[in-house]
Amino acid sequence: MADTITITDDRTGKTVTVPIEGGVFPSSALRELDPSLFMYDPAYMSTAACKSEITYLDGANGVLRYRGYPIEQLAEKSTYLEVAYLLIHGDLPTAEQLAAWTHEITTHTFIHENMRKRFVDGFHYDAHPMGMFVSSVAALGTFYDGAKDIDDADSRQRQIVRLIAKSPTLAAMAYRFSVGLPFNYPDNALTYPANFLSMMWKIGPDYEVDPRLERAMDVLFILHADHEQNCGTTAMRVVGSSQTDPYTSAAAAASALYGPLHGGANEAVVRMLAEIGSKDNVPAFIDSVKNGEGRLMGFGHRVYKNYDPRATIIKKAAYDVFDVVGKNPLLDIALALEEVALEDPYFVDRQLYPNVDFYSGLIYQALGFPVDMFTVLFAIPRTSGWLAHWQELLSDPEQKISRPRQWYAGPDERDYVAIDAR
Repeated sequence: MADTITITDDRTGKTVTVPIEGGVFPSSALRELDPSLFMYDPAYMSTAACKSEITYLDGANGVLRYRGYPIEQLAEKSTYLEVAYLLIHGDLPTAEQLAAWTHEITTHTFIHENMRKRFVDGFHYDAHPMGMFVSSVAALGTFYDGAKDIDDADSRQRQIVRLIAKSPTLAAMAYRFSVGLPFNYPDNALTYPANFLSMMWKIGPDYEVDPRLERAMDVLFILHADHEQNCGTTAMRVVGSSQTDPYTSAAAAASALYGPLHGGANEAVVRMLAEIGSKDNVPAFIDSVKNGEGRLMGFGHRVYKNYDPRATIIKKAAYDVFDVVGKNPLLDIALALEEVALEDPYFVDRQLYPNVDFYSGLIYQALGFPVDMFTVLFAIPRTSGWLAHWQELLSDPEQKISRPRQWYAGPDERDYVAIDAR
């Protein structure tokens, strides 16, 4: 027998019974009871706005899967481009498909010279890299006549390839401009992560990417590729529901990611660790948090009520990076903080476990990235996740232009009062 839920309107005595599938019941139940009845759900805490086959997230048990594949297996055995293919196409590619996909991405890494010479030069010399990235993604769509042909499957695929291929180029361009360095062209002989690192750091002809850092970058990209219906992905879907082009939608998603409560969380962790200053100061800091005088950044998550599975992977990746570049001096503070918080009933009872942001900032910092680039680094891999959701949205016959309802709480009707009588 199928699970059901029965709702009764106590005002009228009317009752409606609807099925529960996967822990979700349709909001049509409310419309059946009363077409003018709406549910108040700030921040969509209990609302499923779409049905998706892309990412499964079980926050209570710390489970994350892309298209059914555990994030642990993908981080260990896969590459970012293979994961991007998986997110976009639904299955892991064959060797031939991966080779074709990699070639397609690799040959679309360059950006139009007018973008580099004219558009970027219009920014102030100290513009924030993420602000430049957001603007550049939106502007990129104006260079392609087919960008708005979203009903054409071939055109959609071209724009998807372009966005995934060019996002590292735009990111490196924004950074190099912000520090006054000349732009490095993409090197199509390199892998996706190695090419990005080369565009970021290459100064002379002798620069080579350490394969361990290349792999760490790839793992970071895999871990950040998608994360279900977060703020940025929701923005991608909401803007995309108006049937705008994917560049504009991706710029909206990146804008959401720009916020400190979303993509800026790892930046806050680094600042917190720096303010603590020493592992000897950790007990006092913990006490201040428990007394409501401070905030423990990088612990707890809107969805995860267990150890974030990405945090375990990223912690190992951190040690791999430190073996190459030397240990980040903030690591000892982070380890001491994690040890205390995982044993203290105050944090355990509140299900405050380390999340992916707790260690990712330390890796980025060790790799040489300034704090201003942290959110940009998040946006590069998340582009594939955003595009997977955008594509899924367009193919879902149940989706319409997003238009949530509101609970009006303002004044009742009142008459206009002339200005001299106010």
